[in-house]
Amino acid sequence: MTAGSRSVAVVGVALSDCGRVDDATAYTLHAQAARRALADAGLGREVVDGFASAGLGVLAPVEVAEYLGLRPTWVDSTSVGGATWEVMAAHAVDAIARGHANAVLLVYGSTARADIRAGRRTGDLSFGGRGPAQFEAPYGHTLIAKYAMAARRHMVEHGTTVEQLAEVAVQARANAALNPEALHRDPVTVDDVLSGPMIADPFTRLHCCLRSDGGAAVLLAAEEYVADCRTAPVWVLGTGEHVSHASMSEWPDFTTGPAAVSGRLAFARAGLRPEEMDFAELYDAFTYMTLVTLEDLGFCAKGEGGAFVGKGRLLVRGGELPVNTDGGGLSAQHPGMRGLFLLVEAVRQLRGEAGERQVARRGRTGEPPRLGVVSATGGWFCSSGTLVLGRE
Repeated sequence: MTAGSRSVAVVGVALSDCGRVDDATAYTLHAQAARRALADAGLGREVVDGFASAGLGVLAPVEVAEYLGLRPTWVDSTSVGGATWEVMAAHAVDAIARGHANAVLLVYGSTARADIRAGRRTGDLSFGGRGPAQFEAPYGHTLIAKYAMAARRHMVEHGTTVEQLAEVAVQARANAALNPEALHRDPVTVDDVLSGPMIADPFTRLHCCLRSDGGAAVLLAAEEYVADCRTAPVWVLGTGEHVSHASMSEWPDFTTGPAAVSGRLAFARAGLRPEEMDFAELYDAFTYMTLVTLEDLGFCAKGEGGAFVGKGRLLVRGGELPVNTDGGGLSAQHPGMRGLFLLVEAVRQLRGEAGERQVARRGRTGEPPRLGVVSATGGWFCSSGTLVLGRE
């Protein structure tokens, strides 16, 4: 923070009902998550003077704010794909620090799984026919294919193997087994991942995120609100954001994502280093995302991600760097945009409220973690938002 500005904390977090929620609308899930986050903080909605939402309605966040009975004086509807919520959080932190808002509520909800089951149209993931994507879509550049191309490039340049990518899915599932809110909890092996149906080479089904319903909410507030909250504050220590490209032809290096910039900014602004983090919550729509984001954030050198994710390093139990402690988008939940879920899980970990999946501070068994990093990716490595969070 700049001199003279206010410190900002996360004071309330919550999930709506998640997994398969056939009897709810997306608005219902927004409301459910928002109510729960305010209750978690022990504050009433009257304190909320800032609101951020995206992905629902023509006038989001206006429509969602109205549905929740809010009349904010600061709003954000930034939409940069999966990184939306981390970028919004960064904007909210800046607004609160400078006195433009006091308490900002971020809310998301989606019935992505129920929509598919009901045969409702959920969008075109190829983004064909719009803007620069029209020149790529005719050649089969779906969203999944774009990630698969990037993974193949990493394999060619750095010798990364499909077995190493599969390790990411195996460890995510092991973490999900400790999370009662995870949609998939049964263990899987590397062979299970490799033998599944091919989706986009080299990705089989278990290399790809699941599809779920669900919502989440996070309440950020100025330091003077902390004393009135029922939960311990989790402080936002540093933020970073970056956008890279929309067209694959404009992406200079398929093996480096925008988190290389957003992460560098967040760590520098926090005055901290990657090796000081007790855990990481990373967007994982595909196994490759986890691997390359670990490289981009500086947890290992470029090209060493394949070796880094081996030997159980990402596990909650016994892992050197627990990653996606709730099971991630690969096993816990992924209702379309998962960035807000990363923040909820990180806060629960830092508060010591994660139950069986609770991680500890490095080298101090039994003590809750002190520091964590959250980094989300949008589009096909088009955007990134990173936040460094801490208990102190």
